[in-house]
Amino acid sequence: MTTLDLTAKPAGKATIAGRIEARLRHDILHGVLAPGARLNLDTVRARMDVGLSPLREAVTRLVADGLVEVAAQRGYTVTPISIANLDEVCALRLELEPYALRRSIANGGLDWESAVMGALHRLNRTDRVPGNTASLAEWEAANNAFHLALIGRCDMPLLLKIHHSLVGMNDRYRHIYLKAVAIQREVIDEHVAIADAAVARRADQAAARLAAHIERSTANLRRLIAADLPADAL
Repeated sequence: MTTLDLTAKPAGKATIAGRIEARLRHDILHGVLAPGARLNLDTVRARMDVGLSPLREAVTRLVADGLVEVAAQRGYTVTPISIANLDEVCALRLELEPYALRRSIANGGLDWESAVMGALHRLNRTDRVPGNTASLAEWEAANNAFHLALIGRCDMPLLLKIHHSLVGMNDRYRHIYLKAVAIQREVIDEHVAIADAAVARRADQAAARLAAHIERSTANLRRLIAADLPADAL
């Protein structure tokens, strides 16, 4: 498991909070902190050997990203997973990503095309080995970089910020449940088809292919996780 040095310099409050956030985000995305688990700040503070103020700041950021929940009398908990949450994330991505892709196609130039094809090449050369957490994380990083490259020239910072949060929520399902699933040929073919249509400026086709890719990926995740969730989480 990847670990972070929380004591490395520079050690300003903002830097420490960022490192705590990164550590907790990693543990949530990779299932080290289980969905629904309570986050006792005193326990976390002692385990990480950090101050309470930067820890609160880090947890507040994770609340804003939807990875941690806070409730009166209950404190902080890792956001539970559910079919309803997965479907909501999918629905929002279906609204935002094709729209952002259309804007990128309209706004992007040669640099954007090069970024898309470069990210595609890196993704297609990155293996995802079943049961290998490091391999899965590397592939996910390459996958997210490709999707971000596609919409990177939408020139809408708020949309990109929302997209970042949605990607984090979506990745949690894959990190937790896809450790035993190898990369599928259909995924590679879909990525190639989306990129080809995008750089060829076929906006309708690119947007439709991206939407179909999101829907198919979500359907696969839904089938994989449904059997493992309690009835009230379906």
